[in-house]
Amino acid sequence: MRIAIVVGTRPEAIKLAPINGLLRDEAYVIHTGQHYTSGMAGTNLEPDLVFDTCPGLDRGQQLGAWISALTPVLRNLRPDVVMVHGDTTSALAGALAANASGTPVVHVEAGLRSYDRVMPEEHNRVLIDHLADLCCAPTDLARNNLLAENVPASRIVITGNTIVEAVTAALPDRGTQTSILAELGLDGDTFVLATIHRPENTDRPEVLKTIFDELAMLPVPVVLPLHPRTQSSLVASGLDQRATAIRVTGPLDYPALLTLLRAAAVVITDSGGIQEEATVVKRPVLVVRRSNERPEVEAVFGRRVHAGPSISRTISAWLSRISSIHRRLQDAPSPFGDGTAAERVVRATRDLAACWTSTR
Repeated sequence: MRIAIVVGTRPEAIKLAPINGLLRDEAYVIHTGQHYTSGMAGTNLEPDLVFDTCPGLDRGQQLGAWISALTPVLRNLRPDVVMVHGDTTSALAGALAANASGTPVVHVEAGLRSYDRVMPEEHNRVLIDHLADLCCAPTDLARNNLLAENVPASRIVITGNTIVEAVTAALPDRGTQTSILAELGLDGDTFVLATIHRPENTDRPEVLKTIFDELAMLPVPVVLPLHPRTQSSLVASGLDQRATAIRVTGPLDYPALLTLLRAAAVVITDSGGIQEEATVVKRPVLVVRRSNERPEVEAVFGRRVHAGPSISRTISAWLSRISSIHRRLQDAPSPFGDGTAAERVVRATRDLAACWTSTR
């Protein structure tokens, strides 16, 4: 069997790496160049083919360029299946190119819904789900979302989320974690980890100012690995001095980021991946977003707020009883499965390929 895996960003690569590890030589990894760094920044997913990046192109132009580039590659490669992940423009391009080349599509992390049509990702994931021949839903809720949209049950399998395997594999041992924290001058449970990068929080100066003012008000140090988009917005808005009130680092490799996540008292984020990872390392997470396609996280591990005073109020209240919160979460299972999602995805993908081949 040959599986073409289309990937474009680091979060995709992180979550697809456990699947790629099981497929080994059967996988052919194509990177669109959407966000590419050599070695995929420690994700252990080395691409076989990398497209040139598309600087200066908008989302529609990128989508067209990648479909045009992927379609002839897939026709020549003739894979049994094309696998895409999540909700990026790269994933949608991979699904559309597979459809154009007559190849079945597997969508990993299918069925997530924010019901927020302002989000480009919401359009992407809906389109991919309805194109896919196999939807690998991470949770019961995701499966129910698909069924509500009349996706046939025969095209859906609940697999869990490969983030559980990815975190388990990438989190350094205790000694290495201690060394990483020492290099950064940090002690466990004494700081807040924050990550902010979504356009709804970075593209409007008044919102960005509010978030950084709220972070500066917290009673413990705040560590923020600064995303390039956030940095550009701070400079363009004349707000870069706001960042001096908190501890800003550059982008971190994945093991170092997981170390900070595991050691933080509390996490503040607008990232979908960080929310998932927090449930694996058992940390409370405050989601600063208008909507959220992962309500399973909010149900047990945290809550969602808009940018504003709720940030500092909520975090201060959590910090006042942080030991009891940590004890409660330590026994709470992640809503994203038991660490066997990659095996389930591969098994279902093999079944799809066999079924597809027998009907040709």
